[in-house]
Amino acid sequence: MRKSNTKRKIYVLDTSVLLFDHNSITNFEENDVALPITVLEELDNFKIGNETKNFQAREIIRFLDKLSGKKGLGNWIKLGKNKGKLKVVMHTPNLNIDAEEVYKKGKNDNKIINAAISLKNEEKNATVILVTKDINLRIKSKAIGLPAEDYETGKVKNIQTFSKGLPIIDDIDAEVIKDIYQKNYIDESGLLGKQKISNGYYILNNCTNSVLARYNSKTDKIEKVEKKYVYGIKPRNAEQTFGLNALLNDEIKLVALEGVAGTGKTLLALASALEQKNKYDQIILARPIIPLSNREIGFLPGDADDKISPYMQPLWDNLTFIKKQFKSNEKKSKILKDMQESGTLTITALAFIRGRSLSNVMFIIDEAQNLTPHEVKTIITRAGEGTKVIFTGDINQIDTPYMDEQSNGLTYLIDRLKGNALFSHIKLVKGERSELANLANELL
Repeated sequence: MRKSNTKRKIYVLDTSVLLFDHNSITNFEENDVALPITVLEELDNFKIGNETKNFQAREIIRFLDKLSGKKGLGNWIKLGKNKGKLKVVMHTPNLNIDAEEVYKKGKNDNKIINAAISLKNEEKNATVILVTKDINLRIKSKAIGLPAEDYETGKVKNIQTFSKGLPIIDDIDAEVIKDIYQKNYIDESGLLGKQKISNGYYILNNCTNSVLARYNSKTDKIEKVEKKYVYGIKPRNAEQTFGLNALLNDEIKLVALEGVAGTGKTLLALASALEQKNKYDQIILARPIIPLSNREIGFLPGDADDKISPYMQPLWDNLTFIKKQFKSNEKKSKILKDMQESGTLTITALAFIRGRSLSNVMFIIDEAQNLTPHEVKTIITRAGEGTKVIFTGDINQIDTPYMDEQSNGLTYLIDRLKGNALFSHIKLVKGERSELANLANELL
């Protein structure tokens, strides 16, 4: 129960929160939750379609229908044990501040603000807070005196803890490094200290020598990592070497490759998949479709393949780069062509994966920072026996509204699964695309 000296809080949720997380209504502990009537109208516009936002809208609508029963939602309804109450609120003309007069009449965001102000005037003994993923709506709300917050559930607070790049452990005894080279592994025996993590990658270093290593939590040993070529692609730095090690390791079923543009994330994932083509029935490369200038996919001419082709071009570019490593009459070049023609190697939009069960598949998801935590979970739960899933992306390059480096699906994945024996996260730091690309990443 709420402590007697704690002022009651009412959180007013806007549509962006519900479409981000359909469970959001029940995530405010014992505090009350209110939905402006305008939010219900907006949900109605999103209920049809096959995208994640459409799924979220349908789930919310079903939840509200079940909750209300025959009572309606105009009065406070209990959300459940140890939960607060819920109601739908209308904005009234009797407002001390009218957002539609201050900003613009008829705009839904301003109607939502007015509904919150109306509730604030009605509930004198409560603190009313607007919760939205829309940064501008938060600013507008605060500008006229209404408290506003981001939706914090699932948001990773300390992303610096996993975004510093590879641990370099200095002052390692020369004999230890010699043993690793001779035996290919040594007992961990406290060598990694607080930096020890399952499937963690390290550079063990002293003043004269160093070795690349991985910690295997199943055997409690530090294993030497060797540089390998995969389908004509050679790792150019330690991070890429580590990435390939994780991608080629059958015991690691889930890999997150994080890094800025040009670090080789997608290329390494694709090359490693081709190197292991005989282990899997199919290799699938997918990425979320992020329309530019609000041009949805339906505005483009042609069939489904024609529509998604412009969005998939970065994946095709990586495949073309690998093809160029071989002459057209070489065996590996012919194999690539046969895999494409037979569908063994498929490049597609992520939206087409929903509902499928993926068994014995190498599944690569590019631009994963543009996915929500719910979408990442949905993708991983598609994995059947023998499937390996790879997410690649840059958490500092978010192309979708209502997400940032702390709340996107890739960050969520890395934070929640770090230390799991089935998972490995490698941060690629050094750009290898070109000097010009590195210049842009560093200075622009």
